[in-house]
Amino acid sequence: MTDTLLPNGVKPGGGDGSCFRKGCNPFAQTGRSKLQNKRATLNQQIIKQMRMRAGAENLLKATSNNKVKEMVLLELSYVNSNLQLLTGELDGLNSSVDVYQSSQETANIPLIALGLKETKEVDFSTPFKDFILEHYSEDGNSYEDQIADLMDLRQACRTPSRNEAGVELLSKYFNHLPLVESRFFSPNRPTGIFFTWYDSFTGVPVCQQNFSLEKASVLFNMAALYSQVGTRSDRQTAAGLEEAISSFQKAAGILNYLKETYTHIPSYDISPAMLSMLIRLMIAQAQECLFEKTALPGVRNHFSSLMKMAQEAAKVSEIYDHVHQSMIQMPIKDNVPFFWSTMSQVKANHYRSMAHYFVASALLDHELSPRDDEDQQEKTLSQVYDQLPEGRSPMDILKRKDERDRIGKAHIRRAILGHEEALRIYSLCHNLNKLDALQDILRASHQRSLNKYSENENEEEFTDYMEAPDIISKTEHKAEMEFPAAAKGPLSVFSARQRWTAPRTVRCRPEDRDMGFTLKGESPVQVVSLDPLCQAAADGLKEGDYIVAVGDTECKWMGVGDVMRLLKDLDEEGIEIQVVSMMDSNPPMPTKSATFSGNLPKTYSMICLAHDDQDKSSKSRKVAKKSSFLSWGLKNKLKSASTLSLPTADQSGTLPWNKPRPTFPSSSPYNNDSALY
Repeated sequence: MTDTLLPNGVKPGGGDGSCFRKGCNPFAQTGRSKLQNKRATLNQQIIKQMRMRAGAENLLKATSNNKVKEMVLLELSYVNSNLQLLTGELDGLNSSVDVYQSSQETANIPLIALGLKETKEVDFSTPFKDFILEHYSEDGNSYEDQIADLMDLRQACRTPSRNEAGVELLSKYFNHLPLVESRFFSPNRPTGIFFTWYDSFTGVPVCQQNFSLEKASVLFNMAALYSQVGTRSDRQTAAGLEEAISSFQKAAGILNYLKETYTHIPSYDISPAMLSMLIRLMIAQAQECLFEKTALPGVRNHFSSLMKMAQEAAKVSEIYDHVHQSMIQMPIKDNVPFFWSTMSQVKANHYRSMAHYFVASALLDHELSPRDDEDQQEKTLSQVYDQLPEGRSPMDILKRKDERDRIGKAHIRRAILGHEEALRIYSLCHNLNKLDALQDILRASHQRSLNKYSENENEEEFTDYMEAPDIISKTEHKAEMEFPAAAKGPLSVFSARQRWTAPRTVRCRPEDRDMGFTLKGESPVQVVSLDPLCQAAADGLKEGDYIVAVGDTECKWMGVGDVMRLLKDLDEEGIEIQVVSMMDSNPPMPTKSATFSGNLPKTYSMICLAHDDQDKSSKSRKVAKKSSFLSWGLKNKLKSASTLSLPTADQSGTLPWNKPRPTFPSSSPYNNDSALY
């Protein structure tokens, strides 16, 4: 399913006034948009039931009439049962991962995407016009078009398209927010504007005048949109896997920034505990895609390659096990869909079993021959195990066929048990049972392990119940958090949260075409690796300074490449640059205003008052000149042997060894002996 059923930017019928912003398609009738509409409807029903419950509870406290109390208690039980049903429906929507998957997905385990936070419309017009008149002594009507443009941008952010254009739309609005906050949201004068955002997991609304709620919620939706882009990517191609890896890493980076920056938002989906779990989930899915990318061309039928893939699979299993452990902790357990925790547990067992299967294949199918590098295989085997079976050395296992077979069979038995456990857990979750592709993959993996065991079973041997040792997890490509430059930018660096020195002028003179320092960052550019003996250091340049101008050219919005071009081919006179340094700033933590709502544990109440910032020093607030207080237009940012393939759900039968195959095991009964993975 896609978000381009209607041309982006054109409404049906065309004509004047029939366009909408790039990255927004409110008319797209996709599975994802329908799901989001259902979420919005459920949110309205939940808030209605919560208001009824609050009224009933207040009446119960106020009345002393026993008959009235009985009626109120009956009404409360009815409302609470309705709330439970609505919460269950919302949980089902959060478990609907199939609508987020790629339309080409047939042989990959589904991934989990975050749902967008819903919000109500906000009217900035009257409050902003009044503030302009009272505070800036100007006619607010002269800025009516700019205010309408801001409101239109916010409205478009409620229905972003599921691609980079949608992320850029949210990023554009997020970058406007610091400008809007500094011009209209004074800590000494309430604006009367309330922002309402619904919890993505519980549907409980949070309504505040605090502008941080708006910024944090937009950031959450940016991360959610990146997770949806990642799940939609075609993971049967290298380009699709690259897109998925990058998207999940960016989602994790945004969530981490949200966790570190906005710690006092009274919405459970933005609480530190929930964000920590979501970060782990995004990193786990990025690592899973990295594993699929490694296995995409096919796994070489070689001892070292099989051992390497075993450790890669063990790494994915380890991360998903950590995700599952964080999901079953209180209070996260009460608010995360059961589908999510079950899926993470299934994947942990599946990839652990896959790791044991690879080790078993390496030991059972590859005997040490005179042509093999004994030292290399010994080193490889010793790195796979944290502790070898008692009384055995790596060389003993490699040289003695009976030991290789014994340990290999132990690994394949453990793989079979792990796949059976994954299938058992899969059967316990109603929403998981709807994913036929996942069931096919789990059954095919289980059958493949059974086939491997039967191939090496000898009826004349006694049954050996040796326990296979654990496999050390290891990866050559570790998933890392990545914060997208579009959301970071100068507006997050040059913000009211930071304190800066006044701009300093530094003369840069090249010595043998060397400036004496290096630069990093997208925008703004930061000085690193400064030579303390260079001319710039002597003139006052410090490591960590941000370059804001080169000569007469302002470069707050420039990346490294653009700034380097300005500093290129200088003469002996050099050039003057302007830099600023960040000063230590420890603002007091605002008082949390969240409360818990009655009879709905572990969720926040509907209304939370904004915290009081009057204790902040007025000296720390800068007042812009009247002539430029509404600089609405943001500056445009200036813009780096034979192979064994993996069985799939392909029903076409046997494929040659040297032909690339899709990534995951197949439910087909025609898998040949060469189908190792």
